[in-house]
Amino acid sequence: MAVIGFVAHGLREGAVSLAEDTVRWLRGEGHAATLLDASARGAGPDGEAAARLDLAVSLGGDGTMLRTVDMVSPEGVPVLGVNFGHLGYLTAVEPEGLRPALQRFLAGDFRLEQRMTLDVSVINHLGDGSSTVLHRCALNDVVLQRPTGGHTVRAQVLINDVPFLAFSSDSLILATPTGSTAYNLSARGPIVSPRARVLIVTPVAPHGLFDRSLVLNADDVVSLVPTGGMTADVVVDGWVAAALAPGQTLRCRKGDRDAVLVTFGERDFHSILKRKFDLTDG
Repeated sequence: MAVIGFVAHGLREGAVSLAEDTVRWLRGEGHAATLLDASARGAGPDGEAAARLDLAVSLGGDGTMLRTVDMVSPEGVPVLGVNFGHLGYLTAVEPEGLRPALQRFLAGDFRLEQRMTLDVSVINHLGDGSSTVLHRCALNDVVLQRPTGGHTVRAQVLINDVPFLAFSSDSLILATPTGSTAYNLSARGPIVSPRARVLIVTPVAPHGLFDRSLVLNADDVVSLVPTGGMTADVVVDGWVAAALAPGQTLRCRKGDRDAVLVTFGERDFHSILKRKFDLTDG
């Protein structure tokens, strides 16, 4: 008996309907299946409940995939993505392929693809000692951005606790290889194979001459410290997770656990890239 959880995009009627139908089908086949709540970031099963899952199924777009990974990846649960979005870069199957995909999963006919994650912490240095006020996992990226209507983001960048550069920009992106084709791509950052193990640092609209991306070793630790009395929003995989204020540090490093995605057959990154972005040879 397999234990399978479903996360459906709440505003896509077809996704919710397919999830409900599939739960009924799996239960009829003797498996344990349930719908998981992803209405807000961090919702869903606690660690103990997530650890009991053999598979989490995401029905939506890449945003739903990111929420599902956020819910279950700390417990090492693999995620199967069903595309109900526009791009669906992270998803593995279309809606009509869900039941055959689950049959293959239950028969052991699948592959697991490991994706590097980022461990994200906001550390408060005010008062005696320090404390962690935010601890999250990101599959795509972490963005330090100016609040709505605010001024530019000003911060000191440290690499492995060594000061590297003070910058001023609209935002700064810290992306994984998976996230290189998300906001990082829009900011003209490099496209990186999702199998790579690197950390990408890309400034957005910088107020200075340094306007290139940095590609760092996966073991490097990047810290951002606000300067000039400025505050900024910390956005983790597209969701505002915290406000970074003076006296605090945003610290990003390679996650202790990879995100695990279910695939069927070999996924050729270059072919997917050409198809998803409608690239031509001519």
